[in-house]
Amino acid sequence: MRSVYRTVVVKKELSRKAKLSIYRSIYVPTLTYGHELWVMTERTRSRIQAAEMSFLRRVAGRSLRDRGGVPGVCPTGRRPRGRPRTRWRDYVSRLAWERLGIPLEELEEVSGVREVWASLLRLLPPRPGPGPSG
Repeated sequence: MRSVYRTVVVKKELSRKAKLSIYRSIYVPTLTYGHELWVMTERTRSRIQAAEMSFLRRVAGRSLRDRGGVPGVCPTGRRPRGRPRTRWRDYVSRLAWERLGIPLEELEEVSGVREVWASLLRLLPPRPGPGPSG
């Protein structure tokens, strides 16, 4: 794959269209050769997709840090019904404030000291969750 990168992607003489046709005809088949014998796990699929995106980013002359010209993402669709799930951090900070009177700022400072943090968590009740099934 490195030789394809050196001979194709970095060449200024080749047009983007030519690079993309080389991508479709050489890079993808080489990358996926032998996959019919593999167990396609989520990790394998993710690594293949990352390799493909890396190649395409290089062809486009972009890097992972290039975010210029992309406005903030506006979510589309609807939110799920019901109340949002309580994050662990929100649960602990609310309990620490209600039961112990510790504000969030002090809680963040204390969270860096393992012994103090552990002793604080022992003072709080366990988080309610789904009971044992069965």
